[in-house]
Amino acid sequence: MTLALASGILNPDSLLSTFGLIGLLGAVFIETGLLFGFFLPGDSLLFTAGVLVAQEQPFVPLWVLLVTVPVVAVLGDQCGYLVGRAAGPAVFDRPGAKRLGPDQRARAEEFFEKHGPRTVVLARFVPVIRTITPVMAGTSRMPYRTFLTYNVIGGLAWGVLVPALGYMLGGIEFVRAHIEIILITVVVVSVVPVALNYLRSLRESNIQSGEIETLD
Repeated sequence: MTLALASGILNPDSLLSTFGLIGLLGAVFIETGLLFGFFLPGDSLLFTAGVLVAQEQPFVPLWVLLVTVPVVAVLGDQCGYLVGRAAGPAVFDRPGAKRLGPDQRARAEEFFEKHGPRTVVLARFVPVIRTITPVMAGTSRMPYRTFLTYNVIGGLAWGVLVPALGYMLGGIEFVRAHIEIILITVVVVSVVPVALNYLRSLRESNIQSGEIETLD
């Protein structure tokens, strides 16, 4: 019975047919706001919801989906941010911690200082990463207003774009079967310039460090 329930939750069609809009919004909030929700099928769930509202007898009108999903997605990330801000220091500041210690927290803070806004937006489209990102943003003390601004942008983009794609392209079997891969590919293409710039800067920094050591 437990396996059957888990299978139903992980299957977008079963979840939507059983729990409807409430189940959809609950899954969105849990996946984006609570660390244990990383296993939920957010992208395929939103895409499938878009497909279903395009049918002759939709379970809700499209406009309801495009309003409620972004709102709940934003609230979920806000919850994750607050969890990270409250609990993060206790996890990372433990004396003697190696894998999750002050050094790792300092690196996270440096990362979010440089790439926080872009990360908060693009993480929406990558499973698991969208669950972890708001918690790490809170732990890293990313400014609340900055996080809120880009959380709203990311929540709107994800909560509107993915259901809309399902509504418009759900009849194309390839798109429906590979929606998560398609979205991840788009994100990868978006971050390639940032990654290349980072590697170039790292290489230049190493060269400069080598020159200084040579002079010494």
